[in-house]
Formats: sequence, structure tokens, C-alpha cells
Amino acid sequence: MTWKKKFGTWLTQEESIQTANGQVVQVFSFDYNFADEEAMSAWAKHFRNHYCPDNKIDILRSGTGLSKKDYLLNRKFPDQTVAPGPSVRSGDFSEILIADYFEFLLDYWIPRTRYSNKSNKNSSTMGSDIIGLRFFDKNETEKDTIAVIESKASFKSKRNGLQEAINHSVKDEKRLAESLNAMKQRYIETNNIENAKKVERFENPSDRPYTMLYGAAALFSNETYNEEFVRTSDTSNHVDSHHLMLIVVKGDNMMNLVHELYRRAADEA
Repeated sequence: MTWKKKFGTWLTQEESIQTANGQVVQVFSFDYNFADEEAMSAWAKHFRNHYCPDNKIDILRSGTGLSKKDYLLNRKFPDQTVAPGPSVRSGDFSEILIADYFEFLLDYWIPRTRYSNKSNKNSSTMGSDIIGLRFFDKNETEKDTIAVIESKASFKSKRNGLQEAINHSVKDEKRLAESLNAMKQRYIETNNIENAKKVERFENPSDRPYTMLYGAAALFSNETYNEEFVRTSDTSNHVDSHHLMLIVVKGDNMMNLVHELYRRAADEA
């Protein structure tokens, strides 16, 4: 069982809702199952490899005296209890989950370069949260699409994470170039020139035009989700509200799921 295959069964779409200014919000329920050992293990591996590829962990921990588990917990994964570790955990988790949605269900290519090179495990990586690239033909076309998505998690407190994501999405217009450059540089450093070239295709929209899509995603626990609150969200101040995708994902006890996923990812390394 691959994580990609299981993801499509755990994420189910519900009836859409509308914001205060009439924008459609796609609503999803994430019905995970702790008892599905095969799926949870596949997910944990997929999740772990964002921070530290399994084929690199031995050379990375060499000289530290740490086991694989302790290396991940002490050097790579955000802390479970010491602030700001828990909020970074929930933020990273949310970004990766939305990235999986765009890759597995919407057929975008997601450069997975954001988490493996953190200088501080308890900090969020600067730049756009999620960038997805979609190619429509072997030759360049203006239909080629870049999706830039902001993601916010509200697992412990009742707040309008969707409005926060909308507000932060406004910044993506200016920081996209830096985010693309960071991705490209990471691929060049690892000698993955093919992927570097894929990123490069979107660095000069004036000479190589493409389609731009923005996204704002909010993830909630069922305990913190308030539909009427989310309906008050307003996109009218966004730089491109006509090309702004709005997404809400909710599930039971999501913070417990976050911690369980990090635990399993470390234990099964």
C-alpha cells in the first residue's frame, strides 16, 4: 500500500461553502485510521523523507553518536512540547498534507526541498509554503501552471485560519522569485539538474509566460472548526482573487495525529 493510494481514500470532499464575498471554499474531511498499520507506516516514511532521506540518514548521523530515532528527534523534527516546536510541527504537517493533495489528486509536481535543509528545526522555512508546478505538454505552453499555496493550521484554538492564509497569500506575489531560486539552488547542490530545469521554466514569466494560481488552505480539528466563522472570510483584498483556490481540511484530534506521525516516523527509521 503506497501512501499516495491511501491518501485518496482518507481525504473525502464535502459540500462546498461560500465566503463573505461569494468565493467558493472546497471542504474536505480527513478520515485517517491509526489502526491501519500499513498505511500509517507508508505515510510515516513519506513524511520522514521530507526532513531526511532514508538513504542519507546514516551518513548524516555519523559522528553524532545518535541512533536514527534520536537523530531525527534531536536534529531534524520540531520539538513535541517545547515552544515553538508544536506550532512548527502542525505547520509543517499541514503544508505537507496540502502538498500531497496537489500532487496526488491534482497532478502537480511538488518540489520537496523545503524541510531537509533547516538551520533550526524549531523554525518555519522562509518563503512560500507550497509551490506546485504543472506541465501540459512536452513543449512549453502558456497553460503550464504554477500554484502557490499558503497553509495555516488551527488544531488547538478556534480562529479563522482561512482568513490568515488568504492574508498571507498576498505576500506570495513578491516572495515567489526567492522561493523558486531556493528550490533551484537546492537541486543544483544535489546535482539534480533535471529538476532544476523544471523550476527554471517558471523563473521568467515575461519571456516564458505561464498560468498563475494562488491558494489559501486552512486545516482544523473538528473540535476547532466553525463553518460560520470560516464563511466570514473575505478575499476582496487579494492581489488576484479570481485565481485564488480556497481549501478547508478538517479531521478528528488533528494535533494527536501530528504527534503520532512524528513518533512513528522516528521509530520506524
